[in-house]
Amino acid sequence: MISDVGNVRTTHWQPRLGKFHMLLAAVAVGLIVIGLLLWFFAGSRELYPVSVSGKYGFMNHSGKLVIQPQFDHAHRFTDGLAAVEIGSQWGFIDRSGRMVIAPQYGFADPFSDGLALAGTGPVLGYIDKTGKYAIRAQFAGAGQFNDGLAPVVINERWGYIDKADRVVVNPQFDEGGNFSEGRAVVRIANLYGYIDKAGKLIVTPQFASAGDFHDGLAPAQVNGKFGYIDKSGKMKINPEFDTAGDFSDGLALVSLGGRCGYINKSAKFVINPQFDQGGNFHAGLAPVWLANREGYINKNGRYIWNPVS
Repeated sequence: MISDVGNVRTTHWQPRLGKFHMLLAAVAVGLIVIGLLLWFFAGSRELYPVSVSGKYGFMNHSGKLVIQPQFDHAHRFTDGLAAVEIGSQWGFIDRSGRMVIAPQYGFADPFSDGLALAGTGPVLGYIDKTGKYAIRAQFAGAGQFNDGLAPVVINERWGYIDKADRVVVNPQFDEGGNFSEGRAVVRIANLYGYIDKAGKLIVTPQFASAGDFHDGLAPAQVNGKFGYIDKSGKMKINPEFDTAGDFSDGLALVSLGGRCGYINKSAKFVINPQFDQGGNFHAGLAPVWLANREGYINKNGRYIWNPVS
């Protein structure tokens, strides 16, 4: 029997782009390129607080000092400003190092959603970027604005306000965390769960400890160990770590046996446990500590800023 398979030919329709579709394709490619360039330059413009001989300044993404060490303490830049401490007073600088809000607060958090938590005495309020109180200092406890809401203490219970200082979620919790990705961790008695922006319990309190959602996951403690849950409360990374931090840039800080390293979402160590302490990644770099010496590493675990006293 002679096969004629070799003679078989198939014909496929070859789509041809018209000028309009070619224009759309070019625009799409252009937008992708612009997005990548914006991402690259945003990362390259990121500034990081570093300590040199007991004073804080800021380095760039390459590890070069761009704002000389002169502050007693400093937070990272958010919304274009960074909180810095001089003596016992906090103010804010811009990326050039210029003081734009004079040191005048006994406490100040980084800006978030355009407002910063600050206070000069036993109560806290929220300031705008001119340094004026947008929400007067009145709270014995409070957190940052995220997703338009902030946790505050009212009559010894935690609830949530909006930027107009209106109570959106009635004070009813023993503890309240910042909103992140539409969820906020709350404590009722000794257990932690999660609410949505309407104040509805989405994840029943069941964890001994829990953190914020980032990259769709949040750290949660069960039976003395930390793992990671999704927004439904389902455990996605088994609880096997002594401590755990937020996911950021696709990696999360965890500790085992007193040493800290970084895992990916598959729970695999990308940077092996070797540090005494660590922080979240931001634009590709994370702070780490050996004893009291702070350094910065990239996502390959290589030092960009070597640990210094």
